[in-house]
Amino acid sequence: MRGVVAGCTALFFAAGIGLAQFAASLGPLDLAQVEERSTVVSDRDGRLLRAFTTPQGRWRLPVGVDDVDPGFIALLTIYEDRRFRAHSGIDPLAVLRAAGQVALNGRIVSGGSTLTMQVARLLEPREERDLVAKLRQAVRAVQLERRFDKDAILGFYLTMAPYGGNLEGIRAASLAYFGKEPKRLSLAEAALLVALPQSPETRRPDRFPEAARAARDRVLARALAHGGISEAEARAAREAPVPTQRQPVPMLAPHLAEAVVRAEPGRREHRLTLDARLQARLEALARETAERVDPRASAAVIAIDNASGAVRAYVGAADYFSAERAGAVDTVLAVRSPGSALKPFIYALAFECGLAHPETVLDDRPSRYGIYAPKNFDLTFQGTVTARHALQLSLNVPAVELLSEIGPVRLLARLRSAGADLVLPKEAAPGLAIGLGGVGVRLMDLARLYAAFARGGVVPELWWREEGAPAGEAARLTEPVAAWYVADVLRGAPAPQNALPGMIAYKTGTSYGYRDAWAIGFDRSTTIAVWIGRPDGAAVPGLVARQVAAPMLFEAFARRGGASEPVAEPPGVIHATTANLPPPLRHLRKDVPKTIAAVVQAPLRIAFPPDGARVDLGLSEEGAGALLALKASGGSPPFLWYVNGAPLGAHSLRREAAWEADGRGFARVTVTDGRGATDSVTVRVE
Repeated sequence: MRGVVAGCTALFFAAGIGLAQFAASLGPLDLAQVEERSTVVSDRDGRLLRAFTTPQGRWRLPVGVDDVDPGFIALLTIYEDRRFRAHSGIDPLAVLRAAGQVALNGRIVSGGSTLTMQVARLLEPREERDLVAKLRQAVRAVQLERRFDKDAILGFYLTMAPYGGNLEGIRAASLAYFGKEPKRLSLAEAALLVALPQSPETRRPDRFPEAARAARDRVLARALAHGGISEAEARAAREAPVPTQRQPVPMLAPHLAEAVVRAEPGRREHRLTLDARLQARLEALARETAERVDPRASAAVIAIDNASGAVRAYVGAADYFSAERAGAVDTVLAVRSPGSALKPFIYALAFECGLAHPETVLDDRPSRYGIYAPKNFDLTFQGTVTARHALQLSLNVPAVELLSEIGPVRLLARLRSAGADLVLPKEAAPGLAIGLGGVGVRLMDLARLYAAFARGGVVPELWWREEGAPAGEAARLTEPVAAWYVADVLRGAPAPQNALPGMIAYKTGTSYGYRDAWAIGFDRSTTIAVWIGRPDGAAVPGLVARQVAAPMLFEAFARRGGASEPVAEPPGVIHATTANLPPPLRHLRKDVPKTIAAVVQAPLRIAFPPDGARVDLGLSEEGAGALLALKASGGSPPFLWYVNGAPLGAHSLRREAAWEADGRGFARVTVTDGRGATDSVTVRVE
């Protein structure tokens, strides 16, 4: 007996040494297969926007245990490895059962592989199916169990398990066969996904639906036998249809997704600020609109969160896959003529510098500036109109008259300082025509500029990576009061037939020759800009923004959902009719008599403080209470002073005034005289 015991001991000892040597010969675990995953781009809530295949052409999307329906996990362990949470990589009971079945039946009835051993086989795929291969899997399974917890090992399986064709992992399979993430699966769907990895090519539902059904029903039968599901649940699941074709993997925001992946090619997961639901709705809207307009037309949309500058939707083209519509061209970034879409910025500057007010009277009549004679879109003239009415009707002549007073160079400088990349025709000097579309601009830049009207005149820095919020100081386009005036005027613009008036503030623009149709709108929370046209720049007969782009814009806001709130009114707004305005603001024309007769004087200038000065008022941290003296020279009385767009009291015959500083920082000081002349300076008070 002692000899037998000693022999067995020696045999086990030798087997142990041999097994240790065999394990050592395998080398360390190679996890390269796990790391080889598809690059994915997700929205701010983790919803998939777009995925890219691996270099080998496979769909293998990252997924964890928490991303999968618990019902699937329960079915998987019942069917594949009931003691998964208890064993250490090898299940001795399963091995003994498999060996007994081979002895009784002379063939393999069921395998003894655990889920951990299957992961080991996926990590080191081999053609061999012999005892050495099984031993190798067993050793690797023990190594996996010593290094990772159960959820991590299960995550490896969920990521790498084959599901037929180039589908690997439950997430890719669920999207391809059911068109949804595996977070919520029906019992029938879960059972099918449990069954497929056993023989992925012969059970593919898109090729062999009956084989797939039979395999699914076997999973249900085993779950029923082990008490995992009820008879009623099993019966209902067996009656569910099996999908017979694959669905495409989501491909939302393809242009932006490609851009972020190109910027960081080594990164596998990208989280954007987009909203996948809004993105899908606006992509559908762009496609529907382009199809109605022209066979070669495209459309672009960008939606911005006004508070943060985060991009919520980015539609670069109407149909990414359409060669006829040049879908690969990202028209959000294309430089196109904006038509009348720049007019609000002319009015904003006029309001800011005290040249005009929304109720200032303008003349819409034939005018000539050298050889340039602007005409309205409908070739008619309205006569005497207020600035509000002129902007709401997008009249060309009053806008050019205002621009002639402001200066086209000043307008361009202001827009460029706000971050807009404006492109003039080659070797062309800035002229009055820029106010009517004689300059190139991108949809993205135009959207940013319009968002400033909802942000008190501050232009947002756009960002689309969840971790990429800008930290720098945003640029200022105009003062808060001027920004609100524009927002209030545009909110009253005539709405298209598919919308109620007053819902949003918006402006349209149609470029010369019917090549581009724009509509940009905003409320307190969101700015949306749309463009329609042909990517090759060809004309589209009948492409009028008010008839095509405006309805698309209002529909975009409808698909965004939620109520639209107007922009908040800042302090200093003047609510008045034309008759109640201060005399210099009643008319733009210089030949209109003022209340007090003018006397020929030197040009109006602000004598103090000088432009760009830093004035030390000894302000405390709270920064209020100190007076800044204001002095003017020249000009004709009466004088009216403004600070940051807000008037300081009433008109005065004196050229001096004082402003009680409300805090440290920059202040814009403007003075107007009785003839309508203005001068402005920017100072920093401390």
